[in-house]
Amino acid sequence: MENQELINQIKVQRAMKNITQEELAGHIGVTRKTINTIETGKFVPSTILAIKLARFFDIKVEELFTLIEK
Repeated sequence: MENQELINQIKVQRAMKNITQEELAGHIGVTRKTINTIETGKFVPSTILAIKLARFFDIKVEELFTLIEK
């Protein structure tokens, strides 16, 4: 598991919707800091939070998050 990294497309998706981290956080029900730490890869979201984010952007979880081998 140490040789894997979860990357995400949250920043790209936010840019496409032209919304801030704060606005996204409000829609999802978390803090801006939570969105920031997920976006930067410092925090791995729960399954529920990952699904909420994917639903907000109207894409599959697998399109928003990708597990890569290091």
